[in-house]
Amino acid sequence: MHTDFPNQVLNQHLHRMLSDIDPAAIDLLRSHLEWVEIAAGETLMQQGGPGDSMYLSISGRLRALVQDEDGEERMVRELGRGEVIGEMSLYTDEPRSATVVAVRDSVLVRLAKAQFTHLLASSAQMSISLTRQMIKRLNAANTRAAMPPPVTMALLPITAGVQALEFAQGLAVHLGRLGRVCLIDADSVDAALQQPGVSRSTNAEVNRRIALHLDQLELSHDFVLLVGDTHASAWTQRCSRYSDEMLLLADARQPATLHETETQCLVQRSKRNDAAQILVLIHGADVLCPSGTRQWLARRPVTDHVHVRPALDRDMARLARIQSRTAIGLVLAGGGAKGLAHMGLFRALHERGIEIDFVGGTSIGAIMAAMVGSNRPLDTLMPIARTAFGKNPTGDYSLLPLISLISGQRLRRILQVALQDIFGHQPDIEDLWINYFCVASNYTQAHEQVISHGPLAKSMLASVAIPGAFPPVLIDGDLLCDGGTFNNFPVNIMRQRRGVGKVIGMDLGTRKPRPLALDDVPGTWALLRDRFRPRAKRRYRLPSLMSYLLNVSIMYSTSRQREYRRLTDLYFNPPLDRVGMLQWGRFDSIAQQGYNYACEVLDAMSEEQLQPFRPHA
Repeated sequence: MHTDFPNQVLNQHLHRMLSDIDPAAIDLLRSHLEWVEIAAGETLMQQGGPGDSMYLSISGRLRALVQDEDGEERMVRELGRGEVIGEMSLYTDEPRSATVVAVRDSVLVRLAKAQFTHLLASSAQMSISLTRQMIKRLNAANTRAAMPPPVTMALLPITAGVQALEFAQGLAVHLGRLGRVCLIDADSVDAALQQPGVSRSTNAEVNRRIALHLDQLELSHDFVLLVGDTHASAWTQRCSRYSDEMLLLADARQPATLHETETQCLVQRSKRNDAAQILVLIHGADVLCPSGTRQWLARRPVTDHVHVRPALDRDMARLARIQSRTAIGLVLAGGGAKGLAHMGLFRALHERGIEIDFVGGTSIGAIMAAMVGSNRPLDTLMPIARTAFGKNPTGDYSLLPLISLISGQRLRRILQVALQDIFGHQPDIEDLWINYFCVASNYTQAHEQVISHGPLAKSMLASVAIPGAFPPVLIDGDLLCDGGTFNNFPVNIMRQRRGVGKVIGMDLGTRKPRPLALDDVPGTWALLRDRFRPRAKRRYRLPSLMSYLLNVSIMYSTSRQREYRRLTDLYFNPPLDRVGMLQWGRFDSIAQQGYNYACEVLDAMSEEQLQPFRPHA
């Protein structure tokens, strides 16, 4: 690894990290560094082991894992090039806090503890600079992406009918707006190796030269696309071993059976160090809504999936944003009829060219999020939503309210009809064009439950099942109810989605409390008499039983409003104090209020502030 090119890359990383110190000090640091190569599957450091060195990643990809008290390992984050690894132990003398394994062949430089101590003692400037870097990294620890952008991606066709090279060329165009892109297939590698005077008589020599060629391409580009063959060739195997992530390209019209490439090239080393596999289902431009996605996912252990229509630039641009970790996530909160304002927000975002790549929500936010996830035109969605909620989904009271005040049958029918009108069938969550999740509360297990697979209608019913108001929903043997009990505005969940770089959210939490001028809550008969008075002349401004149940269900989440706002890059909290939680008949008025408020917020932003939320031109 002592060629000029890796050293140039090392210098770039050091100057980026330590830009405030003079070149002589950087040269001093370089003289103490040792090159390290680690193969895919090997362990760089072990949790609980001695903190005897720190590393700087030059190329490749590693994964940090933490073992809990029960012996279960969970992935904390992935580490790409330019990452500093294990530096904390050098300062604290404590054991390693995580295990780090190589996802693929990786190159790093190592600074041993003895050399680190010598540097701090011999150069005050270096000591101050390294300490400053440590403080910056600690401050940024909570905002770092758990999955940094992959540099090298393998595009592997796994069905007939996929033009992998053509697809890669289209993806390269959109990635090219985000960084430097290089596209490589077997023919281009073979051509690069055809140099006069160099022997190709042995496989070892060929393999060495291919590896060096790919290393140089990776170190000089932001994205390298390796296009595999249509079969499990030696080149396809190299693509799968050398990549940070693998895009499995499948024609959605073909059978969901496993392909030769998957059975021979994608044998998992283990969950702890296997490169992420992303299923890319390819559709024609005229497909209204995907179907049968669950069959594809059931047959392969993929990390994620994406639906793409290559003929549509917006779909290819969405894939590029996901892979570059610049995707936009939209989060919509629960809040009864106030949630109709979400349609106004969506309209305002759409008018300003802001594309949504992921969507999620709770309760009424889950329903509105599913509409956004359909990727249908706003002119199509608005009449469907207006018709659906004009039927008062909370109006069918139970004759015998043994488990809920409302039977829930009307809401179930409303959602089924709306989904049929939007999608053309009853879809699963996995079938949405835009990846979606909703949040429910698991009564059986007493925890928050994020739902990202299964029938869409049933999942939405679970998310909106306000305790005491709507009946709970059974999923996999567990009773699920309204997600607002645990998380009414799930921006933290969106932050964890693979590919999300920015989060937009509309919170419907109360903006200010409204005290009541009463000493005691009136009795039943007094309240009943008061209800017969005209609204303007009522003495007791108490919520109805339904409104009370709705508000109590989201009280805990409302108390976390400040935390949620901090996690949201573009935050909306419209003044809907005069909107009742059950005023479904005010669809147009509430949607307009959401639109007007969103326009005020967006129009007050400069073009520079809006740019991170718009697709790159």
